[in-house]
Amino acid sequence: MDDLVLLIQSNWLNAVALVWFMLCFRGYMYYAAYKSHSTPCLSSMLHLYRREWMLRMLARDVRIADTTAIANLERSVAFFASTTILVLAGLVTVMSSAEKAINLVEDLPFVVVATRQEWELKLLVLVVLFIYAFFKFTWSLRQYGFVSVMIGGAPLPGEEPSDNQVKAHAERIATMASIAANNFNYGLRTYYFSIAVLGWFINPWCFMALSLVIVVVLYRREFTSPTLQTLTMSSGEPK
Repeated sequence: MDDLVLLIQSNWLNAVALVWFMLCFRGYMYYAAYKSHSTPCLSSMLHLYRREWMLRMLARDVRIADTTAIANLERSVAFFASTTILVLAGLVTVMSSAEKAINLVEDLPFVVVATRQEWELKLLVLVVLFIYAFFKFTWSLRQYGFVSVMIGGAPLPGEEPSDNQVKAHAERIATMASIAANNFNYGLRTYYFSIAVLGWFINPWCFMALSLVIVVVLYRREFTSPTLQTLTMSSGEPK
């Protein structure tokens, strides 16, 4: 017990930095999900476009273009999933040669010299983040596969489905596509926040500052960016 107290006392700044990072990481995830229900953002606007897309898809007899678009989205997700595996392999390699990595970094400006155990903890945090991202990417990939199946099972115009049936099918497929896109987005956000963890190898203050910077960057892109303004335009011509 005394050893544990001594460990916490000697690493209190690192503990505070890690708690701050988790607040930024999980806090922004919850905030963005909650805010998207009441405020226009990239995810909410794109859901509206997906709904319009599916309504038009249900009016077509030939849906090759729609399935091709889903396949393109799947390729993007698969690229990040495979890249995450490579990153994890690199992190495991670095963990096995932590002493060399410490010697390479300790000569950089503002670097706080860390023990091997501290380095391994920081690398372990990165490993956990990329494992989380991998699960999100692969789940998104499966969900895009579900979207393809739902498009294949959607009624054709010749079957003369009612307006309510068309709207219900369009909403279900658009919702599944949005769920897949949101999981992909979670994985991308994890990549962003992993950049903040790199600042931890310099010093805890840099780690905390970068965590806040990532939150600001993500908020600006998802809630106040020119991309969002373009998506919310009611006319096809710029003002």
